[in-house]
Amino acid sequence: QELCQTLFQRGADANSMLLLSLRSGLFPSPQYEYFNAVLINEVDEEGNNVELGGEFVLEPNDHFNNLSVNLSLSVVQVPTNMYNKDPAIVNGVYWSEALNKVFVDNFEKDPSLIWQYFGSAKGFFRQYPGVKWHPDEHGVIAFDCRNRKWYIQAATSPKDMVILVDVSGSMKGLRLTIARQTVSSILDTLGDDDFFNIIAYNQEMHYVEPCLNGTLVRADRNNKAHFREHLDKLFAKGIGLLGDALTEAFTILNDFNQTGHGSVCSQAIMLVTDGATQMYDDVFAKFNWPDRKVRIFPYLIGRESAFADNMKWMACANKGYFSQISTLADVQENVMRYLHVMSRPKVIDHEHDTVWTEAYVDSTSRNKKGPSLMTTVAMPVFSTKNETVSGILLGVVGTDIPLQELMKIIPKHLLGIHGYAFAITNNGYILTHPDLRPLVTHCLLNTLIHYVPCLGL
Repeated sequence: QELCQTLFQRGADANSMLLLSLRSGLFPSPQYEYFNAVLINEVDEEGNNVELGGEFVLEPNDHFNNLSVNLSLSVVQVPTNMYNKDPAIVNGVYWSEALNKVFVDNFEKDPSLIWQYFGSAKGFFRQYPGVKWHPDEHGVIAFDCRNRKWYIQAATSPKDMVILVDVSGSMKGLRLTIARQTVSSILDTLGDDDFFNIIAYNQEMHYVEPCLNGTLVRADRNNKAHFREHLDKLFAKGIGLLGDALTEAFTILNDFNQTGHGSVCSQAIMLVTDGATQMYDDVFAKFNWPDRKVRIFPYLIGRESAFADNMKWMACANKGYFSQISTLADVQENVMRYLHVMSRPKVIDHEHDTVWTEAYVDSTSRNKKGPSLMTTVAMPVFSTKNETVSGILLGVVGTDIPLQELMKIIPKHLLGIHGYAFAITNNGYILTHPDLRPLVTHCLLNTLIHYVPCLGL
């Protein structure tokens, strides 16, 4: 709660100043320096500290598995595809610096705490204690906090989503490649509380997975991986009948919502196409107006803007957001923007819900006894200052908790001789169990290791 209050005050004030600067056209050149997690203690050819690096004291600490950390300061990680000194990044890093004191105070009050962090809606990640990050063999760090489950679950409400992909003849070549990547990035933003399906359309409807015709599936890791494999089989031909595709999407969402098996919350249609020749207001009038329960998020693929007005109108008329994606480099950042819109209900209702993730193995938590299971507890942070009508999402704060710490607070004396305690998440994942044994597959992905839980009952 203290993290949220600190960010709310500092972030809201800074954002107000930023908006005033933008409106007046006086956007100052950012001079603020910070410790970049990748650049700390790096030197150039002349032996000087690189920009955003500097001398950063790191000392081994037993509490953090003997990693070299700094217990006085946090570090900031910026995704490789983003500019370290982008004004929005620098502004956010500046006002979130107030978290340093909160992080330190929290650790002093509760020495059992390990990693504390703040994932910004702008993309940067502030982590305490400070630790150096190392890129992979290609010199990049693919980690983006906004793609992590703890961020997705905390930032948005559960949602049902239909993704429409235009595979008409005009989508051949690079446009189809960008469209595939756009769909894949959308899948990255979905968590276990969400349900989805993907429909490719031209003059006919082509479900990417034909076995799942007319329904939605949970957006867990296996389902998303399965759909990604089918994306490579898409090819462009014919003409695109968008009206029929929209009708199909609305029908699926309506029918699935009535079953009560989905998220029973937010609904969205993601439209990935290179244009719309009309506004299809007749379809929206029949299926979505006046309640507008389904948000429309059009993604215009390509540099042409002849049909941009129609797609902007679709978004505005259905409480969505319009984005244009011209290159592969534009994909991720443009896709992420829809999360701000989907978070609005939480902002308006001031829902600072606490979420817990399923158990996972963190690469930094392994010890001599083997992998250590952890869970993340996270909470969204909003600004409701007057610069916006409905408020904005600043980001998500979180901390990692070893499951062994949770086990310590279980009143074992109340369980009886043959009793034991276990916990599962709302999605049925095992959080902790006496016989839970993670089988590490040695597939290291950023800071997480995939595992298969094994119950020896």
